[in-house]
Amino acid sequence: MARSPEQLYSELLAHLRQVALLESCGAILGWDEQTCLPAGGSELRADQSALLAGLAHERATAPVVGELLGELTSRGWPADAASPERANLREIARSYRRATALPRRLVEELTKATSLSQKTWVAARKQRQFSLFLPDLERVIALRREVAQALARGECDPYDALIDEYEPAMTAADIAQLFAPLRHELVKLIGQIGQSGRQPPVEILTRHYPADAQRAFSFEAASEIGFNFEEGRLDVAAHPFCSGIGPGDCRLTTRYDTHHFPGAFFGTLHEAGHGIYEQGLNREAWGTPLGSACSLGVHESQSRLWENLVGRSLAYWQRAFPKAQKMFPEALQGVSLDQFHAAINDVRPSFIRVESDEVTYNLHIMLRFELEQLLVSGELAPADLPGAWNERFQRDFGITPSHDSDGCLQDVHWSAGYLGYFPTYCLGNMIAAQLFDTARAQLGDLDAAFRAGEFQPLREWLNTQIHQHGKRWPTAELVQRVTGKPLSSEPLVRHLKERFGPLYGL
Repeated sequence: MARSPEQLYSELLAHLRQVALLESCGAILGWDEQTCLPAGGSELRADQSALLAGLAHERATAPVVGELLGELTSRGWPADAASPERANLREIARSYRRATALPRRLVEELTKATSLSQKTWVAARKQRQFSLFLPDLERVIALRREVAQALARGECDPYDALIDEYEPAMTAADIAQLFAPLRHELVKLIGQIGQSGRQPPVEILTRHYPADAQRAFSFEAASEIGFNFEEGRLDVAAHPFCSGIGPGDCRLTTRYDTHHFPGAFFGTLHEAGHGIYEQGLNREAWGTPLGSACSLGVHESQSRLWENLVGRSLAYWQRAFPKAQKMFPEALQGVSLDQFHAAINDVRPSFIRVESDEVTYNLHIMLRFELEQLLVSGELAPADLPGAWNERFQRDFGITPSHDSDGCLQDVHWSAGYLGYFPTYCLGNMIAAQLFDTARAQLGDLDAAFRAGEFQPLREWLNTQIHQHGKRWPTAELVQRVTGKPLSSEPLVRHLKERFGPLYGL
């Protein structure tokens, strides 16, 4: 007896959930590698990770996936083009096309190379020596270029093929078009702020903040905005990240500097935003596109929304600052709320992306977007990266890193092979501002809610509007559906002017 379309669909989803289980095992190994793996275990971990990636790839590209997709398509199932099942099948077919373009050998080689490269990056960053990292970087970029060529199949630009992994249906040209008006407004605003003559008392943030107290304060803040620590944890890593292992297991990391308060606190809020998204996904759809995040741009919108639009607002600190004074009595003795709020919103060119202010942050991303296009095209050799970085940094920020750990060694992404990822941070800022505008219009006075410690309305709104839909719609369509407008940099520019105008007397 021929199986019904519903039976075929169920068989397809069951197969994909096994792929997701293998990938979740790889995620555990990756988290462990970044948090507590002994230095001597790097080679073995690289082999373990490569084997798991190869097994997951083999299962994801199994002929049965293509056969089931083909059978469902030939039967015209489901008939409703707007159904969740149709969206699932669309995304499954897309992933299958991408996966089958890559041989298992390449997947395993890249996984092993990036595993080893990330350990080398940590050592090179610590010793401030790019030369230690260069051989690994050359290997990773060569492999990612091979991936890009295989995915492009001569039908698109190789870099666009890499972007499609993180932000489907968007190209470098699309991104550049969105970035251009934003860059213009940012340069203008940065110039106005620089000419204002106002300099917030940032030395407040470099006083002594004990690491244990920072952890307790950050932990409480992440819990308050809605990250569930019954199904998650917070650890230390060289570069903060969030790893959504699967339902009931989401892991955050941060890093503590006893003389830099914003790093751990805002880093934790940022990763908690990612975690809230992961914990808000439809658990029944886990292992399928409808149980996965829409895109990296949307994912970054959630982290940046909680970190900046909420976490750096005056309303948030009207409630949180008295707590901070109790947790850090020595550092915050005699400091007023207005002084502290101005300090955490200080705008000035700086070297480290993850510690930069809201205004200059996007220029950091644009610089990386420019450089990685050149790396993928081959126009920029990895050996020339430090010089190219410093030249562009001087052009955009007016300062030059004194060493590569403040320059091209500061981010983990290229050691992990994540070329094409960086633009999603800036897209995330745009999406966050546009979503926040809509949330304020629909939920009422969010500032009053934050002053009262009420974050649930916003979190539940995001869960309903964003998280629960998974990949049902591409990013642009999701933003249009939720906000009623196409994605634009205008809400972000408006937010920046409204926040920083009063702080700098503009």
